Amino acid sequence: AVQIAKHFGASVTGVSSAANADLVRSLGADKTIDYAREDFTKGAETYDIIMDAVGTTSFGRAKRALKDGGRLALVLANVRQLLFLPAWTKLTGTKRVVAGVAISTPEKIRRLAQLLAEGKFKPTIDQRFPIAQIAAAHARVDTGRKKGNVVVTLAG
Repeated sequence: AVQIAKHFGASVTGVSSAANADLVRSLGADKTIDYAREDFTKGAETYDIIMDAVGTTSFGRAKRALKDGGRLALVLANVRQLLFLPAWTKLTGTKRVVAGVAISTPEKIRRLAQLLAEGKFKPTIDQRFPIAQIAAAHARVDTGRKKGNVVVTLAG
C-alpha cells in the first residue's frame, strides 16, 4: 500500500514498531511513527486516509486523526465493521469507514503487473513455504510479526 500510494503522489506516514521503521521507509514512507512511543491518533497531524492493515485501529480512535471527508480503510474488518460502520458513518458526519472485499479486475491486475515490471512496485516477502508446510505458513501469519508477505509455493 505504501508503494502504491507513493506511486500516485501521496505523502505517506507509516505506523510501525521501531524495528520495522527502516523497512517502512524503504517502501517509500516519508515519515514513520513508532506505535510503542506515540499514538498517531492523538497527535496534531490529520490524514485524508488512514489504512489499517492489521486490525488495530477503531473508527472511534481514528476519527480524531481524520480530516473532514477523510476515510478509514479497514483491510481486516469484523462483521460489525463490515456491515454496520460504513452505513453508520454516512449518518454521523463527513468521515467514513471503507471496508469490504476489494474487487480485482483484469485491468487492475495488468496495471499492478506493469508497475512490477517497471520496478515501481517490489513485493516484500517475509518467508516462503512449500505447500506441504501450509500449516507452518498459517502459523507464521498468525504470529502478527511477519514483515511482508508469506508465500506458499506449489512446486519445490
